[in-house]
Amino acid sequence: MRLLVVEDDLRVGTLVQEALEADGYAVDWAKSAEEALGLVRVFPYDLVVLDVMLPGMDGFTFLEALRRQHKLPVLMLTARDATEDKVRGLEQGADDYLTKPFHLRELRARVRALLRRAHGQAANLVRRGRLTLDLEGKRVYWEGKEVRLSGREYALLEFLALNAGGVFPREVLLEKVWAGEEGVDPKVVDVYIYRLRQKLGQGAIETERGLGYSFRE
Repeated sequence: MRLLVVEDDLRVGTLVQEALEADGYAVDWAKSAEEALGLVRVFPYDLVVLDVMLPGMDGFTFLEALRRQHKLPVLMLTARDATEDKVRGLEQGADDYLTKPFHLRELRARVRALLRRAHGQAANLVRRGRLTLDLEGKRVYWEGKEVRLSGREYALLEFLALNAGGVFPREVLLEKVWAGEEGVDPKVVDVYIYRLRQKLGQGAIETERGLGYSFRE
């Protein structure tokens, strides 16, 4: 699923983008409402995270313009805990509201809830060729049959599948899947790729010689 973050604060925008990408979403970040309007004309987004206080056109005006063309869910962010702001946003078509400062865990939960409301259970399912991932239940299905994976195997497969077509060297996969763990031998990635191939079949993950690993649909 593709999400759009509209936020001019570099720190907040970076944190929100990284948190949502960690949940497996493709995330575009616009730093102004004008830039965001250009993006929504080009890309079919599933949800917008929208800051109220933006340079130039504010979030309310952007929301009004967005609603003329699209019905996708909108989560508004504001630094003011003013009832008037919340009422105005909801009346103009916002689906939920979050006041700064907020916990990223709450933001992620609200995004998931809005997507479930908009798309039903399908919001939790990602299909890549013969593979289906249940992001909520952390379950894997290959050609319609459930395949049992360890937590680490699932995390590695999820990253590769959500970024299907990309080629990732060991070091990148180590950073994404073993983040924060010190002293891990990069060759452990090869071991887990082997295990995934044993469970899913040799064609599930390809080796790009000299470059890294890739999931092909």
